Amino acid sequence: MPKMKTKAAARKRFDFTGTGKIKRKHAYHSHILTKKETTQKRNLDHTALVSRDDEKRVKRMLLK
Repeated sequence: MPKMKTKAAARKRFDFTGTGKIKRKHAYHSHILTKKETTQKRNLDHTALVSRDDEKRVKRMLLK
């Protein structure tokens, strides 16, 4: 049986912290930025953690 492949889309979008949590980027920070407030754009620039409910699903996509 061949090895399972990691989902390429998940590999590009998620990263692990040193403690094993999963980091993600915020949505709504790629285009149509002229109508968004500076504060909103600045807050969207930071990374966030994947919620506890979605961690299992993301780890399965990353085969971890």
